[in-house]
Amino acid sequence: MTEKTRLADLARVIRSKNAGPLLLTIDVIFDDRDSYDRVIRSGALAADRIAALYGVSHNQTAVLPYPQALAVKITLPRLHRSGGPGDTDVYGAQQHAPMLEILV
Repeated sequence: MTEKTRLADLARVIRSKNAGPLLLTIDVIFDDRDSYDRVIRSGALAADRIAALYGVSHNQTAVLPYPQALAVKITLPRLHRSGGPGDTDVYGAQQHAPMLEILV
């Protein structure tokens, strides 16, 4: 059995930002094909797993691999409207943190 590795140790970039006031997008970008392929094959970024991590419906979570760019784009609903009551991150720039500890 292969030892599990944190996503943060495999990806060059993991970042989040708003995709409008109601959606969040997370980019995961890799330096090499081996790391990208390992993560894709593992299912660690499957929509149902990401949805559970963020407490949203998997039906509202899109995971879009871009093999040519060695990247994955994830879009999901924000729990609070950007700038609305309860929002603590107007730009959505700090929402990638739960992704860092995903084990692959």
